[in-house]
Amino acid sequence: MCGIVGYVGTRRCIPVLIEGLKRLEYRGYDSAGVAWMDDNGAISLVRAKGKLMVLDKKLDGVRDTKSYIGLGHTRWATHGEPSVENAHPHMDCKGEIVVVHNGIIENYYSLKKALEEEGHKFLSDTDTEVLAHLFEKYLNGDIVEAVKRGLRDVEGAYAIGVMWRGAPDIIVAARKQSPLVLGVTEDEAFLASDIPALLPYTNSFVFLDDGELAILKKGSYQVVELSSESIVDKETQVINWDASMAEKAGYKHFMLKEIYEQSQAIMNTLRGRVLPEEGMVQFEDMGVTEDFIRDIEMVNLVACGTSWHAGLVAKYWIEKWARIPVQVDLASEFRYRELLLDDKWLTIPISQSGETADTLAGLRIAKDLGSTVISICNVVGSTITRESHGTIYTHAGPEIGVASTKAFTSQLAALYLLGLFMARARGTMDRATAKRKIEAVLDVPEALDREIDSWHTQAKELAIEYSQYPNFLYLGRGLHFPIALEGALKLKEISYIHAEGYAAGEMKHGPIALIDKNMPVVCLAPRDHVYEKLLSNIEEVRSRRGIVLSVGEEGDEKLQSLSKDVIAVPSFEEKDVNPFIYTIPLQLLAYEIAVHRGCDVDQPRNLAKSVTVE
Repeated sequence: MCGIVGYVGTRRCIPVLIEGLKRLEYRGYDSAGVAWMDDNGAISLVRAKGKLMVLDKKLDGVRDTKSYIGLGHTRWATHGEPSVENAHPHMDCKGEIVVVHNGIIENYYSLKKALEEEGHKFLSDTDTEVLAHLFEKYLNGDIVEAVKRGLRDVEGAYAIGVMWRGAPDIIVAARKQSPLVLGVTEDEAFLASDIPALLPYTNSFVFLDDGELAILKKGSYQVVELSSESIVDKETQVINWDASMAEKAGYKHFMLKEIYEQSQAIMNTLRGRVLPEEGMVQFEDMGVTEDFIRDIEMVNLVACGTSWHAGLVAKYWIEKWARIPVQVDLASEFRYRELLLDDKWLTIPISQSGETADTLAGLRIAKDLGSTVISICNVVGSTITRESHGTIYTHAGPEIGVASTKAFTSQLAALYLLGLFMARARGTMDRATAKRKIEAVLDVPEALDREIDSWHTQAKELAIEYSQYPNFLYLGRGLHFPIALEGALKLKEISYIHAEGYAAGEMKHGPIALIDKNMPVVCLAPRDHVYEKLLSNIEEVRSRRGIVLSVGEEGDEKLQSLSKDVIAVPSFEEKDVNPFIYTIPLQLLAYEIAVHRGCDVDQPRNLAKSVTVE
């Protein structure tokens, strides 16, 4: 998500900035820009919507400007649609401070309102521009102190680079929950959001940690801790990656990188939207009021593929919490049915790209029939978001691997919050219960970070044996039935092994005929209200000599005794967050089986990332 490049040194900076941004293109972006300062302290800014070649063309005639300090940025929109005005870098009112930023400023709206009351004029719809005006507000001859003071007002995540014409020889950088790396040579200093941008110039890197601020000068840097203002002695790390490894941050495939990014993607989707103490959820630009939510009679979720599975999970949440009927439709079927929608229905299209042809067609039909439409989407300014009455954005960032991973779990996060919002609006959930459910989902990212390496190691070991089988069956009940569908889809998408997901109670209605000593059956077995039923299904598999691979809670000895292999996951008292936890081991299992079989994991045959034709 977004790319930052900064440079101060002895080279003319514009070519360095553009080269660095090109090396970050794999991260995905919808606009780009550069800013530089000349020998007289004058700052120039060039921005463009679209690909870097558009920006590069705009720089014709100024590329060789005698400027030795500058900042560049590729933007993936989160606040404000893709446009020149919303592209980074951003400046203050006086045009003297330049800021680039990755992350999400949670309290930007209240900060912006207060700054406007003080006379600040905003030119964009972004959260980032608030930073430039904050630093201007606190500037009193020292840009480092202004940045420190401004960041004390900020809630959220950020990786920033800052220039000020009053200090033409330094770049200020700071990090909180968004990556930022420094590179330093004898007479140069570099700043970037990721290693690939700097590899042509150095392989020695300094990684900023959360709560740290750096001051970059030609050939030197200093890092201080924001809270204590004490100097931090940072260790330099030598990275010997080739270009492909660098783009993937050292991971073998983009898919694996994105599996590991899920804790951050989930947290980004939750960030700024929950008030745990009040048991409340808040959304910007959702397009409907609480009164409308109270009055609707039906919810219709419309999606394709993995997004459809997210909708199936949400059906359980919304019906249980908000006490309203929910219908989940495959978009390719929805658009051709005789629909009974009207203005008492809420239609929710779910799409990572916002361009999925069938989902878009379903949205248009729903609107024509009078239904209000709120979309769940990852791409700001996409067609689906433009044509919806409101949108809840999933802040997953770009997803390069064709098989969806972090897009799925961030969709779950958005739908989980929507379910809570609806329940509170309709008066079907009290504050204490909502508080408990919010706290549980906020604990999920930490649990994933804690467990994922262990799951990955086990998946590698299991793949050696399980990759030989030509067919798989995945079983789950309740909330875990859609996760069984998603686990089976991941396996067949990337390993080309035939796999089917089933509601475990349906096993006797057909699939049981296929079970024998050559059929692995992946069973999702949390200790919830249908746990004993699921164990009975496992017994039925065992009696037909099926190979049982279970995913269940740590310390479940009964499950261990009934299974050939068990992937253990942490136990949550709030079982409603289990879909987040049970998804990731299945992704890792599919990934490692595909790798063991020598498949092209990131670009499986016959598949496209976004299906924009029927």
